[in-house]
Amino acid sequence: MRASWMIVAVAALAACAPSPGPNGGDGEPQNPRAPVPAESTTSAGSGSAPAGDADTTRLARLEREARAIAHADGCTAPQCRTAPVGSRPCGGPRDYIVYCAAKTDSAALFGKLAELARAEEDYNRRNEMASTCEFRTPPGTAVQGGRCVAVQSQGLGPQ
Repeated sequence: MRASWMIVAVAALAACAPSPGPNGGDGEPQNPRAPVPAESTTSAGSGSAPAGDADTTRLARLEREARAIAHADGCTAPQCRTAPVGSRPCGGPRDYIVYCAAKTDSAALFGKLAELARAEEDYNRRNEMASTCEFRTPPGTAVQGGRCVAVQSQGLGPQ
């Protein structure tokens, strides 16, 4: 069973093989919280910044707004949650945010995160972005100093 899973995983990675991106390497932006556009050949008008600049500014604004909605202070461990942030070119979230369900307007948070994911999916498609295809699991959560924080999840290993 384990060998067949590995074959499927390798085949999935090969199907989404990254191409060099604007930063070289594997096509992933250097800062996962602020996508970096591929060089844009279009501009928003004469003498204006490339359209990609407006896109990345919008993505950064949407993420700042989502993170401002999420509150992590004043919770107990069972109230700590994670939510997916953004969209990777090969699918799945780019990151996760940790928040306190008791102190956060979850509907507003997930609405903003959905808007961010749609905008980033569109950006990735239009700019032919590439990334690796591994599945990024949400982190575990814990309370430290009265604040929800991310903790390393324990991987699935042999039992």
